[in-house]
Amino acid sequence: MQRGFEIVSKYANQGIKLPYRTTKQAAGYDFECAADFTLPSIWHHDLLHAFKRLRHQDELTAEELLAGQSDLKPWLVPTGIKAYMQPGEVLVLANRSSNPLKHSLILPNGIGVIDADYYNNEKNEGEIFVQLINVGLKDQVIKKGQRIAQGLFMPYLLADDEQAPQQQRTGGFGSSDRN
Repeated sequence: MQRGFEIVSKYANQGIKLPYRTTKQAAGYDFECAADFTLPSIWHHDLLHAFKRLRHQDELTAEELLAGQSDLKPWLVPTGIKAYMQPGEVLVLANRSSNPLKHSLILPNGIGVIDADYYNNEKNEGEIFVQLINVGLKDQVIKKGQRIAQGLFMPYLLADDEQAPQQQRTGGFGSSDRN
């Protein structure tokens, strides 16, 4: 097995499709949403309240700042998929070109990076989630089976004289953060 996709066990027998390319020359594998998911719009009361206060050059309280920031946070949309690959490879998740135009959905970090050691991690079996933000004016319902991202397997290079990391992956999102 060199590289590919599997369905995580909690989605077994639920009609999840493995990622696929839609045309012969497509570089990316389309990922679908694993279940109906409502992605809230960022334009909710707390964010609008914060903007109004900032526009009037009013100082925001810590509570107002936290509430406004909460409206801007990305949501993790489940795919029900995990990916395996060789050392020296990475799966890069990118937005579908139609997401911003048709659905007002964006990847807030630009891309997602799925490392080879994310596969079968003990925290979530390596399930791939797509971070999305809805910049539309109303909540967006993402239906099961709707294409939400595309993934590209790519090789990567290491720097000369790198001090090799000793840390082992122990979980999912943010597991290697030291902060």
